[in-house]
Amino acid sequence: MIHWTNESVVNFAGGSDPIAKIQDEARKLVLEAMEGGWTGPPYNPLEVAALLGAQAKPTFDIADARTMVYDDIPVIEFNPSRPRERVRFSIAHEIAHLLFPDVHDEPRHRGGTDSHTDDWQLEVLCNVAAAEIIMPIGSLPIDDQLSSIEKMMDDRRQYDVSVEAYMIRVAKAHQGPIGVFCASFRENAYRVNYLVPSPVAPSPRIEGAKIPRTSVAYHCTAIGYTDKADEDWITDAPVPVEYVAIAPYPSMARPRLMGLVRFKDAIEGRVPIRHVHGDVLRPRGEGLKVVCQLVNDTAKRWGGGIARQAAQRFPAAQQEFATWITNVNYRERLGEVHFSTALSDVVIASVVGQRGFGKSKEPRVEYRAIQAGLERVAAFALSNNASVHLPRIGTGAAGGNWNTIEAMVEEQFVESGLDVKIYTPPPGRVPPEQAALF
Repeated sequence: MIHWTNESVVNFAGGSDPIAKIQDEARKLVLEAMEGGWTGPPYNPLEVAALLGAQAKPTFDIADARTMVYDDIPVIEFNPSRPRERVRFSIAHEIAHLLFPDVHDEPRHRGGTDSHTDDWQLEVLCNVAAAEIIMPIGSLPIDDQLSSIEKMMDDRRQYDVSVEAYMIRVAKAHQGPIGVFCASFRENAYRVNYLVPSPVAPSPRIEGAKIPRTSVAYHCTAIGYTDKADEDWITDAPVPVEYVAIAPYPSMARPRLMGLVRFKDAIEGRVPIRHVHGDVLRPRGEGLKVVCQLVNDTAKRWGGGIARQAAQRFPAAQQEFATWITNVNYRERLGEVHFSTALSDVVIASVVGQRGFGKSKEPRVEYRAIQAGLERVAAFALSNNASVHLPRIGTGAAGGNWNTIEAMVEEQFVESGLDVKIYTPPPGRVPPEQAALF
């Protein structure tokens, strides 16, 4: 475990887990930007900086980037001569500094300063947030395939992001039991800064742990060097671990390390999302089943897509929803969920995650509301020992990105140990007059 001592980190966390909190704050920014039409890859971090009222200024007088405050206006200064992927990560890193209430107290530099020996803790958090910003949720599809560390180093270049950002997103999007960790050299050894497990992977508490000198990690002596071996310092039994050296903090001489752990088994009871062809309103399985659908914040009735079908099949459940939503203040509807009883073993969960309806220049999807709604659905399913079933919500009239929403579904349901299925209609037959005979 890391003993957090940095004053900025301690004040920011307020007694909670600093890494979890910085990820949450960065995610809120990312989702707000996406709701405004922010797209990628590559994702331009300057659009996120603008949400915080920050300006950006190129300068050749600094190593990477720093945050200054002039007349209460935060200014992110960055060195444009650095490699493009590094510049983008550095800007995202400085955006993370803006999430700390005391950012106005003194200039912040990527890499920290020599005046505080525990500045590395602040830098760890800012790097975690930067990864969330520069390689945001949904930027990689959910997948069960995993390349070698060397192939990953090639693949990540198409996204124009840092190794750290890419590997963190790989872990979060992978359906198998893997983990990604970062380590820096301090107190005469490599020590783990953080671990990001995939949704089904175990999460051994290795933060702060010393990587033993017998590890092949110490062979990665220059940026880009890789090595791999089965090692036993992470779990009781040896597991495959792959390492790559990445750029150090400016205040440190040795490279940092990113590690990829291939755990042998998933956490018992955790099953990846299952995609099936079928009718979501006839959910499969035993016990109570929760069917999720998306509705807009002006809806008085279930109007389109799956919701329209649900209204036709379950009119009493739709009337329950209509009575409920008319009694909820319009400004408080987004993110709320109504649970209607459709059958003795089927509950319809209506997630209010779309602002208005009809034609719009911008997508009507409200990602932050969907995330809040899915949290409520997960809590209901857990307390009622239910499974969760849903179509590709948010991708129709709302105009949402399915990769982003599917990643939220995985986080909320799979990581909670819930059984979740995604339904799509079976592909239709090609009419005879359109089919080629040969």
